[in-house]
Amino acid sequence: MSPTAPHKPAAEPQSIRKIAIASLTGTALEWYDFFLYGTASALVLGTLFFPEASSLAGTLASFGTFAVGFAARPLGGIIFGHFGDRLGRKPMLVITLLVMGFTTFLIGALPTYAQIGVWAPILLTLLRVLQGIAVGGEWGGSVLMITEHAPAGRRGFYSAWSQVGINLGFITSAGVFAAVQTLSDEAFLSWGWRIPFLLGAVPALVGLVIRLKIEETPEFQSVQHEGEKQRLPILHALKTHPRSIMITAGARMAENGASYIFLVFSLAYGKHIGVSNGLLLTGIIVANVVEGASMVGFGALSDRIGRRPVYMAGAATLIVFAFPFFWLLDTGTPVLVWLAFIIAIGIGHGAMIGTQPSFFTELFGKTSRYSAISLGHELASVFAGGLSPLIATALLAATDASWPISLYIVFLGCITLVSVYFARETVQRDAAPAPDPQMQPVGSHE
Repeated sequence: MSPTAPHKPAAEPQSIRKIAIASLTGTALEWYDFFLYGTASALVLGTLFFPEASSLAGTLASFGTFAVGFAARPLGGIIFGHFGDRLGRKPMLVITLLVMGFTTFLIGALPTYAQIGVWAPILLTLLRVLQGIAVGGEWGGSVLMITEHAPAGRRGFYSAWSQVGINLGFITSAGVFAAVQTLSDEAFLSWGWRIPFLLGAVPALVGLVIRLKIEETPEFQSVQHEGEKQRLPILHALKTHPRSIMITAGARMAENGASYIFLVFSLAYGKHIGVSNGLLLTGIIVANVVEGASMVGFGALSDRIGRRPVYMAGAATLIVFAFPFFWLLDTGTPVLVWLAFIIAIGIGHGAMIGTQPSFFTELFGKTSRYSAISLGHELASVFAGGLSPLIATALLAATDASWPISLYIVFLGCITLVSVYFARETVQRDAAPAPDPQMQPVGSHE
């Protein structure tokens, strides 16, 4: 092994703020594209691409294509994680943004079932797979871009800003969809639904300009200088950190699975019980604004008291609130509906997702970190976020009741609580991330 070079210090406060803003903006633009599909699945894609099914069955089919995108995310995590560990975080973030913007634009231009028959849902599914691959490589890179620049003792605070971009992406996509829904039903189904997707090309170009100006992270530069690159980072990650990968996946079950019930399935549930989409979308937007602030607060709190207690508190909140969430939606009262979303998303989900970037980063060593963090993160996406709207819709169709869905949220929450309970506390590793067991060079900062 080559001699160890002096460790490059973390970015100065002004620099880390610039990096945080750039990462937040790029993430927001990419997740705008990804969330559009979830909103459209609940509101319109079933009607346009699966017209021969009943309303609920059509929604179920569209959620099936929604799940396909999640199934592709681990593949994206492996591909972009591999090259992110070998070539750098920055080039991967540029590529994922371009792929996401291009596929989103094509969805907006896609002919419907009435125009080209069965080819419409087939092409829709293929484009969704490409979206899944892109976003599967996005999260790990955007998180590492901040955490690997962050100063010691502030990693939780700064890294939480990368998650705020996800909220901004959802708020923007929900807001655009709410705007086009003011059109007449005929206009919305004919061409109005396409507008949010076609606009996806604009944020992709803006994000590209922003990301091209970001510097590579000190951690990756250290790997380059010290000659520590792994030939197959994903295999190295599986060999050296299998337990941490499984903990990462388990920790995400409640965060990811429940969030898509709150953010996506709730729109279909509202349609089923007669609550207007406008009221629900407004509640989701308000909750995401609240969460944008709360997750930064929870990230900062984790710097003081540890990652595990904050994360577990968020999971416990979702377990306790699983039944009241639907009871409040059932009232149809605006204030109570909004309160349901604020507690579920702004507090329960916010505590977990705000702590996630620093917690997960500190579980892995720098030589295969992009691959490891992406694999653990995206494995949960398949079994949690991708399937949860589908499972929730199937449970609603079978029972015409919300209590089975609440039990499903409780189940996901218990998996997360157990996973995080068995994880080690990582906050003390803020200044020195977890070592790769087989790589312990003298003077290493890993």
